[in-house]
Parts: sequence; structure tokens; C-alpha cells
Amino acid sequence: MHVTIRDVAKAAGVSTATVSNVLNKTGKVGPRTHRLVLSTVRRLGYVPDVHARRLASSNRRTLGIIISDIENPFFPEVVKGFETRAQELGYDAILSDTNYEPRRTREAADRMLEHKVRGVAIMTSEISLRLVKELARRKIAVTFLDLAPIRNYMSSLRIDYASGVEQIAKYLYANGHRRIAFVAGRPGLESNQARLVAYERCMLSLGLEPGPVLPGDLRFEGGLAAGLTIGKLASRPTAIMAINDLTAVGVIKGLLRSGCRVPEDISVTGFDKTRLAEYVNPTLTTVDIHREMLGQMAADALHELSSDGNAGGKQYHISAELIVGDSSGPAPAG
Repeated sequence: MHVTIRDVAKAAGVSTATVSNVLNKTGKVGPRTHRLVLSTVRRLGYVPDVHARRLASSNRRTLGIIISDIENPFFPEVVKGFETRAQELGYDAILSDTNYEPRRTREAADRMLEHKVRGVAIMTSEISLRLVKELARRKIAVTFLDLAPIRNYMSSLRIDYASGVEQIAKYLYANGHRRIAFVAGRPGLESNQARLVAYERCMLSLGLEPGPVLPGDLRFEGGLAAGLTIGKLASRPTAIMAINDLTAVGVIKGLLRSGCRVPEDISVTGFDKTRLAEYVNPTLTTVDIHREMLGQMAADALHELSSDGNAGGKQYHISAELIVGDSSGPAPAG
């Protein structure tokens, strides 16, 4: 049986307004009545409707975060950093997941509007710039990942993908690798395109021919398919740069199934430095983009924008750092 505030009021012999005042710590209620209401709440097992209470409060403070895929190990630590920092700043946090589907971005944005959030961190490239501008027009602070423009109520988080890819390329080159393949992500995503362009530029600057470039989907399955394909090539690359850690783990699995050793026959690198990089065997060589700090920075940016109605947007920069694991090593002889 669902217990309502009216049930509590009737059992305690008080008005619903009195029960509401006790639960929300508003208004003046005598000590005896206060104890009576709380004991009745416990006896009946009443659970307050937190959402309704917030909707009734004009001082409600909520921030939202929209991500692409909660199953991708990149996102949980970003969300953790965001939620922790939001709470420190006095906000609640709500989460929406698009599952890489552009049509779901509209649903995610609508959910944020329904909750009357003060700001939204958009950590996915599937959302349209038109939708971002719509949120900003409603004076909802927006911070987004890897998109331009910067204006009132809109700030941007820029990860230095180029530096991360360059660090991997130079590391592999120093270890004798000259045939370096790339497993890409989803076409049309800004962060994916930035890494692919950086890879091609780095190969040319090192005097190497780019490619092969294999398609991927940012998930284990895409990496597995790419690893199986590479394992069957007559002239295999000696190293593979994967778009992210989850793809890299799939690539390693595909190579092992094809009879290739990692890193003795082929070195594999990832990107993002998720927890997965530490737990797999061999441990991944990857790039740390400080995901928890990224989430914290997103919350800070929203707080700054929402606290000052005239605040202009800013661009925040996140550095990249190569972390060498056991999945890479010297190129095989010959």
C-alpha cells in the first residue's frame, strides 16, 4: 500500500500542511507535534516524494549531465567527478544517457527541462548545436565537450586529443614501429574525428604512411572485429592505435584469437585511461585525460555560469598524458 502525506496527517490528527512543515523544516511546529508527526511517519513507513518536494521549492538547485553510454568505462568516473563536485557546490545531479542515438538527445534535453535544472553538462557529440542554443536561450547554463561556440550561458571543455595521439605516435616510433594502424570510432563524432586527424598528421610528420584505418564503434565488439581483421592480414602492422580503451581491449581479444601475441607480435594502445586499462592482461598503454577532473570542471563551469546571469562562456582545457602499460613494446625484428 502506498502511504501518502494525507494518510500521515489523518493518523497523527494534524493537517497536511503541518506534516509538510515538519518534513521540509519550514514553518513553526511545536515540539510535541513535531515528535508526533515523525513517529507517525516512521510507523506508517511513509517515504517523502523528493521530486514533488523539489518542484514545490523555488530554491531548488539541480544540475544535469548528458552522456553517450553509461556502459562505456569512460563515463562513470566523469559522472562521479561531476556529481561529487555538484554536491559540494550545493546542487543535486541528474543523469541522462543517449546510447549514441541522436534522437534520444531531444528526450534527454526535455528531461532536463522538466527537472528545471540550472545547468546541463553535455558530454556527448550526438546533441545538435540547435538544441544547445535552445537551452541557453532559456537561460540554462550549458557546458559541452569538444564543440564550439563560446557565448553567454555556454562554455566548452576541450580535451587535448592531438597531444595525446602525438605522445603515443612518438612513443611507438621510438620503439621501432613503422607500420601503425588505427581503429576509429563512430563517424561524425567530434572527439573521434579529432583523434583520427591527429593520427594521420602524426604519421606524416614522422615520415610514415598512415593506415590502415579500420572502422570501430567505440565498444568492445568493434575492436574485436578490427582485431580479427588485422590478425588475418598478410602484411600486418606492428602496432595499433585504438580510439579508446574499450576498443583496444576488443582489438587485443581479436588478435589473440587470430594467434597473434600482444605485445610481442603487435603492440596495442588505447585512449582515456579507464579502470579497464589497469585490470586487463596485458595492462593497456593509454592516454590519461583525467576523467574525474573533467567531471568536476564541468560542474564548476555550470556553477559559474548559473550564478551570474551576465557571465560569458569560457573554454576550459584538459591535458593528456601518456601512460605506458604492458600492451606495447619494441617492434618485432624484421
